[in-house]
Amino acid sequence: MREAVEKALEKVRPMLQADGGDVELVEITEDGVVKVRLQGACGCCPMSMMTLKMGIERYLKREVPEVSEVVAV
Repeated sequence: MREAVEKALEKVRPMLQADGGDVELVEITEDGVVKVRLQGACGCCPMSMMTLKMGIERYLKREVPEVSEVVAV
């Protein structure tokens, strides 16, 4: 599952990098929770939670059905 999540994040990453941000995969728990660290401009952006839930989480769930949630750490 880790490989599938990393592959999906690679597809999301260019959109984040275009705005000066990035995302780092930290951990995937046994129950499908993906823990990520938002970096750069995404780390301090007031819209980062919307980006995380409506962008990254939605895309990961579609690409990797085993993902139950995406959280920032």
